[in-house]
Amino acid sequence: MIFAKARRDFDSKIFLSTIGDGRQIVSFRKKQIIFAQGDATDAVFVIQKGKVRLSAKSKAGKEATLGILSDRDFVGEDCLADQPLRIASASAMTDCDLLRIEKKAMMLSLSSGTDLVRPVRFIFIGAEHSIPRGFD
Repeated sequence: MIFAKARRDFDSKIFLSTIGDGRQIVSFRKKQIIFAQGDATDAVFVIQKGKVRLSAKSKAGKEATLGILSDRDFVGEDCLADQPLRIASASAMTDCDLLRIEKKAMMLSLSSGTDLVRPVRFIFIGAEHSIPRGFD
């Protein structure tokens, strides 16, 4: 599977070194909201340490867990797909350190066309989160 190989070959430290300004480490305590469904999509995050729960609510208020993410996973990549608002919520399941990368900085890095970016593109293509039926 190409996606699995791209994820295995991806070295976040090398890739992230290509991003200049527009990134910072942010810390969240257990149960703290990282972003909420409906918030503006202004950044993508890379989990440095901890576990993050990704969830979505239906119009009827029904909530579903879409995934549990951990070290080296990306969260909030919906901002790279021209989504103006978050389609899911992310909350810290443990104390977490995340690298926050501003949307503009990430887009510039991804558009650089270097070989270093190729695995990241596969990760974003393969990591799109689907909303369960009834959650639209």
